Amino acid sequence: MSAWEMELAFATDLARKAGEIIQAGYGRIEQIDRKSRRDVVTDVDFRSEELVISEIRRRFPDDAILAEESGSHAGRVAAGRAAAQAERTWVIDPLDGTVNYANGIPFYCVSIGLVADGQPVVGVVLDPARGDCYQAAADGPARLNGETVEASIKESLGDYVVSMAIIGRGGIWRERRIARSIRITRRMGSSALALAYVASGRFDALVQNGGLSPWDVAAAGLIAERSGALVSDLVGGPWWTMGRRSATVSIVAAPQPQHGQLLDLIQQVGTKVQTRRP
Repeated sequence: MSAWEMELAFATDLARKAGEIIQAGYGRIEQIDRKSRRDVVTDVDFRSEELVISEIRRRFPDDAILAEESGSHAGRVAAGRAAAQAERTWVIDPLDGTVNYANGIPFYCVSIGLVADGQPVVGVVLDPARGDCYQAAADGPARLNGETVEASIKESLGDYVVSMAIIGRGGIWRERRIARSIRITRRMGSSALALAYVASGRFDALVQNGGLSPWDVAAAGLIAERSGALVSDLVGGPWWTMGRRSATVSIVAAPQPQHGQLLDLIQQVGTKVQTRRP
């Protein structure tokens, strides 16, 4: 049994409750606000996040929370509790893929991760439109709807279907250069769900050079890793660093040895690597 069994079960149940809110609001959004030129937030995002935060507060009051919409929430550290308890942070995205959701495109998810001592230890990504639930703990396998899943077993990079978003100046040109070495690229609009897809081989790999935030990858990155995929930044370094600023995270997730081949391709086309420190 996983040392994180209780937290994993809690996160799974909580993601399903948030998913019910999301599905109840699908096609009936009351308010859509612009967050940036390309991003929006809806009343459903806030209702989902409010539920998740309140449930975490009730069950684990000493834990900190990092949420996409409302930011950081300090935990209540009780006197006499173990120091490790204060080193736990729930990292949540109440609705990843809001633009899809607001536009009626059924590709979005709830993402709930737990970070302990600086590393993700529990991850749940729920696709409420399909009822698909991806789960993993740091000491167990990746699962989809309770069944163990593994990353792609394809031997040739030329057969790969890759979720790829190379942003910034020259991004389209760079994507085309990489696309010559794979079968085809896809860009689905929910990074957390696309990264979870790597765990089950629905996507053979994922590449994104920046633009991601901690709540996009905390849960899904762990799930992909526990499926056997290698997950890293653009130069093969750690994919998770607690405290990274929003929209500064880069991810490459793929099985060996294709992970290394993708890193080589990225460097060949001169993709800009995020060098800013947290």
